[in-house]
Amino acid sequence: MEVSGRDHQTRHHTLTMRLFDFNGGVKPDYQKEASTQTPIAVSPTPTFLVIPLHQSIGGTPRPLVSVDDRVLKGQRIGAADASISGDLSSAVHASTSGHVVAVEMRLMPHPSGLSALCVVIAPDGRDEWIERKPFDYRYHTRDETRDYLRDAGVVGLGGAVFPTHLKISSGKEDRLDTLIINGAECEPYITCDDALMKERADAIIQGVAILHDLLAAGQVLIGIEDNKPEAIAAMQAAVRARNPSDMEVIAVPTRYPAGGAKQLIRVLTGIEVPHGKRSTDYGVQCFNVGTAYAIHEAINLGQPLISRIVTVAGNVTTPRNYEVLVGTPMKTLLAQSQRLPDTDCLIMGGPMMGVALPSDEVPVVKATNCILAGSKKLFPPPPPEMPCIRCGECATVCPADLQPFELYWFSRAKIFGKAQEYHLFDCIECGCCSYVCPSHIPLVDYYRFAKSEIWAHESEKESADKARDHYEFRQLREERETQERSARLAAKAATSRTAAMAVPETPATENIPVSATGSATPAALIAAALERARAQQVHPKNTTDLTPAQQAEIAAIEARRTEIRTQAHPHLPLDD
Repeated sequence: MEVSGRDHQTRHHTLTMRLFDFNGGVKPDYQKEASTQTPIAVSPTPTFLVIPLHQSIGGTPRPLVSVDDRVLKGQRIGAADASISGDLSSAVHASTSGHVVAVEMRLMPHPSGLSALCVVIAPDGRDEWIERKPFDYRYHTRDETRDYLRDAGVVGLGGAVFPTHLKISSGKEDRLDTLIINGAECEPYITCDDALMKERADAIIQGVAILHDLLAAGQVLIGIEDNKPEAIAAMQAAVRARNPSDMEVIAVPTRYPAGGAKQLIRVLTGIEVPHGKRSTDYGVQCFNVGTAYAIHEAINLGQPLISRIVTVAGNVTTPRNYEVLVGTPMKTLLAQSQRLPDTDCLIMGGPMMGVALPSDEVPVVKATNCILAGSKKLFPPPPPEMPCIRCGECATVCPADLQPFELYWFSRAKIFGKAQEYHLFDCIECGCCSYVCPSHIPLVDYYRFAKSEIWAHESEKESADKARDHYEFRQLREERETQERSARLAAKAATSRTAAMAVPETPATENIPVSATGSATPAALIAAALERARAQQVHPKNTTDLTPAQQAEIAAIEARRTEIRTQAHPHLPLDD
């Protein structure tokens, strides 16, 4: 039975007692016990912190500091730049006090080995905080609270690092029916959420209560996989301490990927969120427990997001969870857990969805939930890829109800249009298909390749469209300027013709002597021109009411001019 839309609101008491199922999924060896035997440890402050400015989905924040600046712990060093990325950005802060030694490109925790702009801080050992003030959201508008969370750098800590303030509506939408808090943590080896729930359950519930108020949610369902009994007990105790009537902790069956947002929504509410729709269209919103804890610290304590819990596991002597400052080099954590000599690879995340790291020098970022050390013994090299036998096992375990073998064929053949028709972008890259493939085909790698090619093509097309628009606009502008210039010249010419026609003919031009050939003689033309100039001469007003002395002086000047003309007359050209 499926429930769609807001019809489930009237039945939420029944839904919290009955769990639904989602298609597919697998049950790998979880390997979670080793890192949960000891409490969370605080990772030491490293010699240098390398803090990337781009740590969330959206645009890159603009740097607010320069080399040699002294910064305090929690000081904003990167601001969301609305002029570039709109509201899809989140601030970045200094993880401790110290001096900025560089603002430069550094290697990022990404398999591509690309670099990004980072602020490098040399800690001064004081760990001196900025002034911290709680933010009472009850006395601020929802938009003001959204801006505060954006400037506090709060993002989703479940892996997607989506800016949290964007998931809190501005108040114009309908109220939320169900708020889901995701504590499933289904990926093997990763136990950071488990440790957080066991040790800091009360702080998480305080963050959940803030979300409940901001979203005006009807009910709160906290989903935790049943392989975390201690975390479930701690969260239930924290809920009972607050005694809310609309908040419940629910144990869900352990099956990968139950921690996916759509899968957990399906399990807890029975709602299927279809392709192209958001969960909020059905009155449901989902947040990670780590995000709720970060909201509590930002709102109640006035502390921005500068650290997170990270699991260090795999080929290490002492697997453990650490609270780590953002920007800490990963080799610092690996040294704490004593990486074994035969380690040959590092993975950020788990073995199913994690990404290989180019170096242990890359920093911990907000998306780092686990550092997994690998070896040939722990993760043997995969067997050679063999042809697809179309057994359909991949389709059986796909939690998104896709046909992975069809997507594989279209991706491999670079028929990207057909891959999109088969809903390529609905793939959550969980790795279930690759996990069960008897031909050992790295199916997810093919899907990632196809997605990247489509994105690249769309980016090129967008660039070409912009270039064409700019060219056409320039052509229109040049054509408009040419027309305006022609109009100005035509108007000027018309004005000149009108002025010429308005000048009266003088008598001196009526009887100009002509030569035997019928054309005017040069002397006659000169005399006529002088006569026209004399006729058009402007007489200044200061020549009236002159004294006899002034009149005599003017007469003398005119006499000299006449004498000069007489002397020049013999030298004028003779008539033809």
